[in-house]
Amino acid sequence: MVGHPASIEALATEFAKMPGIGSRTAMRLAYYVQSLTSEDAARLVDAIRTVKAKSRQCSICCNISETDPCPVCGDASRDRTTVCVVERVQDMTAIDSSGSYRGLYHVLGGRIAPLDGVYPENLNIDALVTRVKEGEIREIIIATNPDTEGDSTANLVADRLAPFGVTVSVLARGVPAGGQLEHAAKNTLAGAIEGRRTVKG
Repeated sequence: MVGHPASIEALATEFAKMPGIGSRTAMRLAYYVQSLTSEDAARLVDAIRTVKAKSRQCSICCNISETDPCPVCGDASRDRTTVCVVERVQDMTAIDSSGSYRGLYHVLGGRIAPLDGVYPENLNIDALVTRVKEGEIREIIIATNPDTEGDSTANLVADRLAPFGVTVSVLARGVPAGGQLEHAAKNTLAGAIEGRRTVKG
């Protein structure tokens, strides 16, 4: 039986580790890379090296940035008393592009998903609690995705913040259940933020 070259198999194995990439897609990507010119392949390698060398986690909000603090945390014009908690950087970008929110953010780095090996201790919740303890924050807006894992994560965050007297609110259900924030329309996100409801505080 004719098989794939070992180098293609090895590259496909690495692609298959990426979120949302199945084995067939991984193999297609591996063959695509093989088909690139030497110059295009070098640019791809350089881009990967550059993102690893230059990007880092913001020490305040856990955003991915090339500066620390990130541009959002370093923006003095933003409302520093309000923090929107999101699962991923992509969710933060989607909400900010809606133009309806001018506070700060906190990126959890995922959501509770035991079947995927993600537990509360794997998320950036302690860093959020530390920020709240500093006393400047008055409201936490929890903007996790509207599904079972997102809701469980939101409940845990709210429970962890309950002792500190800060107002905790969640987005209005403008985003369809099971949907993802990064794919929601800007006006949908704007409405969800403006219609948020308080759950604690």
